[in-house]
Amino acid sequence: MIVIKLDNYERFKESIKQAAARFKDINKKEKIRIVSHLDSDGISACSILINALNLENRKYSVSIVQQLNRKVISEISKGSYSCFFFTDIGSGKLNDIKSLLSGKRVFILDHHKPEDVDIDDSIVHVNPHLFGINGTQEISGAGVVYFFTKYLNKKNEDMAHIAIIGAIGDVQENNGFSRINNEILETAKARGKIKVIKGLRVFGAQTKPLYKILQYCTDPYIPDVTGSESNAIQFLQQMGIDPKNGKEWKKLVHLTKDEIKKLAAGIIMKRLNEKKPEDIFGYVYILCDEEKESPLRDAKEFSTLLNACGRLNKSSLGIGTCLNDKKIKKKAITNLLRYKKEIVKTMRWYEENKNSEDIIKEKGMLIINAKDNVRPTMIGTLASIISSSNGFDETTFVMSMARLLDGKTKVSLRISDRKADVDLFKIISDIAEKADGEAGGHLSAAGAVIPTDREKEFIEEAENSFAKIQQEIVNLIP
Repeated sequence: MIVIKLDNYERFKESIKQAAARFKDINKKEKIRIVSHLDSDGISACSILINALNLENRKYSVSIVQQLNRKVISEISKGSYSCFFFTDIGSGKLNDIKSLLSGKRVFILDHHKPEDVDIDDSIVHVNPHLFGINGTQEISGAGVVYFFTKYLNKKNEDMAHIAIIGAIGDVQENNGFSRINNEILETAKARGKIKVIKGLRVFGAQTKPLYKILQYCTDPYIPDVTGSESNAIQFLQQMGIDPKNGKEWKKLVHLTKDEIKKLAAGIIMKRLNEKKPEDIFGYVYILCDEEKESPLRDAKEFSTLLNACGRLNKSSLGIGTCLNDKKIKKKAITNLLRYKKEIVKTMRWYEENKNSEDIIKEKGMLIINAKDNVRPTMIGTLASIISSSNGFDETTFVMSMARLLDGKTKVSLRISDRKADVDLFKIISDIAEKADGEAGGHLSAAGAVIPTDREKEFIEEAENSFAKIQQEIVNLIP
């Protein structure tokens, strides 16, 4: 008898197949409650599941949440549902789900680090971490849901591109994908949904004026160009590239091959003092069914649009866009413009209050307490933008805070050096616990919700924690 030993990836996929088989046994008359996260990955995950349930002719309702906690689970438990799905969320709240949804059938399709809790057979828990696979880097929540739906019906492979958008939204693309995400990508390519090209590693190629791309380009950073509109225009002119097409500003997609070569050479010359000046090229993921120069054509821009829908409480527009509803797509693009204005408004508040007592800037840390001045759904964006800028001489923790309406404060934590060997989820969990808060997230992007009346105590604890970790980082440097 030959025994075939499955590797971790195959065992993980086998667990998803078993979960899909369990779901097939559920009566089609039962109404399903879906709960998902409001970011790009959460909306992608939810959309993939909805598409699959529509194919199955199942009935369902959807809740998109910013944070899953005991109160949210308690609220959804009051409905007349006997089957629940948690997508891109749930693994960190196993104990609460177990106690509040006792006797219900629960499917958790997540990729966040799970809570260490024993669960009974009524909860189907699918998570890569259970098989030693790093869910932060190797598969998104949308990817987990994609495999689940694929095993329900092969037709759901048509949603592989949405799983890739979810992975991009969770920053899992690093000049390519790891094994399991790459498998999804190959399916999306085979289905004619995505084509991958090598191009300049910039955001906004389809939609932004070229000079604006260069002005706001932080990854890669372009010395003497990034941050200055006039320098960006002058740089193009020096390269022999007219920044305009008649009266219209040129976009990157308007450039000829010769102009792109000139632009690339010019950027490399500007970056000669950087460690890898030529590190300006990367993979660009083009969504074949979307119109050229649309915010939906580039997978990274599509992901940003979904994020915009979630952050401005318009998740239904994001779901409709993923499901290819043309009318909803137009509304989602309009909402994206609102999101960009909200980012400008948020960044303006930050710039105008840099020297206020609500912003603490010390060695290796930046703590921003926006209180009621910024939407709580925007503080993660605020922390991400600031931490991605080139304004830090050393590894710096960037923590932003804003108040919710229920006596709670939302917290987001990022770090300026994404390659730093630190676990932001562990750090924010330890700090939040001392202020009676709850944490969530990943190694490289995490957050928490704390009682507003514990803000002062929380900030003091964060300062001490960041300072201690910074010292440890310094001690590790030879």
